[in-house]
Amino acid sequence: MEVKIGVQHAPRELVLEAAESAEQIQAALDKALADDGTLALTDSRGRQLLVPARSIAYVEIGSGVTGQVGFRG
Repeated sequence: MEVKIGVQHAPRELVLEAAESAEQIQAALDKALADDGTLALTDSRGRQLLVPARSIAYVEIGSGVTGQVGFRG
């Protein structure tokens, strides 16, 4: 599951291929925002991404694009 996280006062968004489902990511985000805690996600390589909830500007959850190569014109 591809996840893009916009962080306040950061010029670039964080992008990761998460091991969790969309529902699990939503639940983790809801909990982090409710508790003013930390959003913790694990990517497909087993690395953990931690983002303080108060710094999150937006989160985009998508299925990702697999196997696409080349240019479209």
